[in-house]
This record gives sequence, structure tokens and C-alpha cells, in this order.
Amino acid sequence: MMNLDQRQARLVDSTLRHPYHKNLARFMASSFVSDYKGINGWVDGLQELATMDFKMVQSMNQREILQFSEWWKDTGLANDLKFARNQPLKWYMWPMAALTNPRFSQQRVELTKPISLIYIIDDIFDIYGTLEELTLFTEAVNSRWDLAAVENLPYYMKSCFNTLYETTNEIAYKIYKAHGWNPLDSLQKTWASLCNAFLVEAKWFASGQLPNAEEYLKTAVVSSGVHVVLVHMFFLLGHGITRKTVDLVNDNPGVITSVATILRLWDDLGSAKDEDQDGHDGSYVNCYMKDHKGSSVNRAREQVNRMISDAWKRLNQECLSPNSFSASFTKSSLNLARTVPLMYNYDDNHELPILQEHMKSMLYDDVSL
Repeated sequence: MMNLDQRQARLVDSTLRHPYHKNLARFMASSFVSDYKGINGWVDGLQELATMDFKMVQSMNQREILQFSEWWKDTGLANDLKFARNQPLKWYMWPMAALTNPRFSQQRVELTKPISLIYIIDDIFDIYGTLEELTLFTEAVNSRWDLAAVENLPYYMKSCFNTLYETTNEIAYKIYKAHGWNPLDSLQKTWASLCNAFLVEAKWFASGQLPNAEEYLKTAVVSSGVHVVLVHMFFLLGHGITRKTVDLVNDNPGVITSVATILRLWDDLGSAKDEDQDGHDGSYVNCYMKDHKGSSVNRAREQVNRMISDAWKRLNQECLSPNSFSASFTKSSLNLARTVPLMYNYDDNHELPILQEHMKSMLYDDVSL
């Protein structure tokens, strides 16, 4: 880049660090506005349109955060489960990144609700609940959501279960009203699968016995929560809902398992622990080293990176090949995978500086014309 001026060098460097296919274009909008300002007439016109769009979407996102924050406050979970994460802004970033079309405003708000509950239930299983309590909680979720099944659970679990029950039924009703299909059975099944996977992991780590890497990843792909998120997203979008596509999405198709694998392995790279979490999540790295005696951490991490690359290839194939899902669902699934590095790229202080910078830029920074 020796023959480039400072602006050109910065643009080339940014493009190399953020390749288009793995990049969230909406998250780079403010950089586009500043980097291309004043280059020439037609770019200035495009930059003006981009600025107007950015401001419009920013205002919409701010309103959506307020909507979700009000719902989150009303659940009372932040008070009832003080040990759990309380990160409404971070949770909202997932659907904000995945569902970029401005017309999906209500879908973004609704999708943030199950995402928040995935984090909360994960913390219950990972850092607080006893194995007996976790077993009872899982049985309640598997028992077709019988409220009587939680009577013997501690208060914090009852509070979580009741919120899960009410939220899932409310979302199912909204989907039925909007699209004429009741997704309650699908939503209940995906929550049951998630809790079953969480319980399997809890039993592994309670016993101190790590599974082999293949067995671990099979369960960890489910416990990533991606299936829960994408099943909700599929129904909230409401595009192409048929018996065939519902059966397909229930059965963890390739587009979902690819995203789940990317998320789980990124998380398992273990660049740092999650914020203020002292539980035992398990790691593919540890299981791989157990299976391959004498392997170093670096070798295990190299293997994980290769597997992430392979999962991306499978996801690309799913997205580029004809499939039964709508283009909006496929694109949103791809965007979810693109969001993963932002959510798991922790620094030495257990923080997410890149994500925090995007939050500030997307939601609060002013972009001038």
C-alpha cells in the first residue's frame, strides 16, 4: 500500500480486515459515511443518502431497545435472578444485526425476548442451579409446560419458568394472528431440546467426566441456543410457512447447524471467559486435547479454527444452493453467523471492545451530513 494516500490505505486496510461476505454492512455504515466523505460528487450524493438512512434506522433501533427494556423490566427476572447476566443491550444486538431490514422492527423486539431467556437459562444451568433442581426444571419444560410441574422448584426457577411460559405463548399467539400458523408446538420442542442439552452438559461437569470431542460438539451445537433463535425467527418472519418447511426447521437443517457450529466453536476458542461468569461451560478445546494425548492448546485451537472454516463453507453452500426457506430467513441466518465474532471476541479484561464500539456507533453516535 506504499503508493496509496492515507485515505486509500485506510479503506484497503478496512476491507481486508472486514471482508464483505463475513461483514455486517449495516454495522459499517458510519465508517462508510466518514471514509468516503468529499471524494467526488456522486459519492457525496450516495453518502448523503447513507447518512439519512443511518439516522432513520438509528432512531428506530433506539425505540426498539426501549420497547424491549420495558418488557425485560416487567418480567422481574433481573431482581429474581441476581446471579444471572443482565445485558438487554447486548441481547438486542443479535436481532439488530440479523434482521437488518427496517420493516422487521417488531420481529427484532420479539426475537430479543427468547434470546434473553437463553442467556438466563444458561446461567441457571451453568452457575447456580443444583443438579436436582436442573433436572426438575428440565422435566417441567419437557412436560408440555405444565405449571404444576414447577411447584417444587425454588422461587427463582419458578419465576424464570413462568416468564418462559408466558412469553412463548404470547409470541405464538402473535405469530398465529399475523401468519395464520400456530407455532407453539415447534417453540416448545426447541426449548425442551435446549434444556435437555443443558442438562446433559451439567451432568458431565458435575461428574468431572469430559465426553469425547464428537459427543461434546453434538450436544454443544444444541446448547448454543441457535436452534431456538432461528426457529423463532423463522416463524416471526412468516415467509413460506408450510408443513414441509416447519418440519424442516424443527429438524435442525444444515443452515441452522452450520450457524450453531460456528457460534459454539467461536465460544469454545476461549479467548476469555464470559463477563462475570464463573461456571463450567465446557470446551471443544479441552475435549480435543483429552482425545489426542500430547496435543498442545495451540494445536487444538488450530483444529477449532479449521472446523469453523468448514462450517462457514457448509453455510455458504446452504445459502447459495436452492432450498426450501425464504431469502429473508437465509440472509438473517447468515447475518447471525456474521455477528458471532463480535459477541465472542473478548479481550484480556473479559470485555468486548469491538462490540461496545459498534453499540456506541450504531445507537448513540451522531453522523453529520
